[in-house]
Amino acid sequence: MTNRLQSTLEGLKSEGRKALIPFMTAGDPDPALTTELMHTLVKAGADIIELGVPFSDPMADGPVIQLACERALAKNTSLRNVLDMVRSFRQTDNRTPVVLMGYLNPIEAMGLETFATRAREVGVDGVLTVDLPPEEAAEVVPVYRANQLDSVFLIAPTTTEDRIAAAAEFGSGYLYYVSLKGVTGAATLDVDDVAQHLNVIRSKTNLPLAVGFGISDADSAARVAKVADGVIVGSALVRLIEKHGAGPVETLHQAVHEFVSGLRTAMDNGA
Repeated sequence: MTNRLQSTLEGLKSEGRKALIPFMTAGDPDPALTTELMHTLVKAGADIIELGVPFSDPMADGPVIQLACERALAKNTSLRNVLDMVRSFRQTDNRTPVVLMGYLNPIEAMGLETFATRAREVGVDGVLTVDLPPEEAAEVVPVYRANQLDSVFLIAPTTTEDRIAAAAEFGSGYLYYVSLKGVTGAATLDVDDVAQHLNVIRSKTNLPLAVGFGISDADSAARVAKVADGVIVGSALVRLIEKHGAGPVETLHQAVHEFVSGLRTAMDNGA
């Protein structure tokens, strides 16, 4: 069955364009602002939104996203709240795919079946569970598939070929390649190295490959877009939200729109 995520990625491929996938933490800087910020991302050119579910121990995330989780949790943002935000977003946008990114604990606390059913009902398209490796996904993925939810898995430069094959088997939607050499910013982003790893992954799967980590500006987004199917921008956007989160709401939306539209323009122009 073709879903929003598959339709979007196939449509972009047919146009010769790459997916822009911004990440933001739900509830940061305030739960009341999340839905409108999601709409701002779309207006600025986002193709898919990765929406972070706040968690008290996001061990795989850097300090920028850890602080965003703390701010969201201080505002009592729960997984139930995040699902409500997606439901609200769907009232006026039934086209843009939304992928929830987070950790197993909140899902297990809600109950896997309950979470999957509610996620489908509110309009979630995919789930990326950071601490769920593909080898341990045999019980989880069928529940997601039964609820038309794609399972997105992380692949790192150190991931073995066996694990890549497992991620390809259990994954759907797209695979998220973590460019570890780029965590400090565009200056250390080795696009040739990324391209080599993507070629290895492509030998194992036909799934689209999106690249995240170390993409902090328009130039790095454009360079990665030349070799990947999608470009994921997280910490740079979350840092921007932190910078403007306490100020006027209009300023926050303007800053987010300018940043994301700059990424979109650079990716489309190959700058």
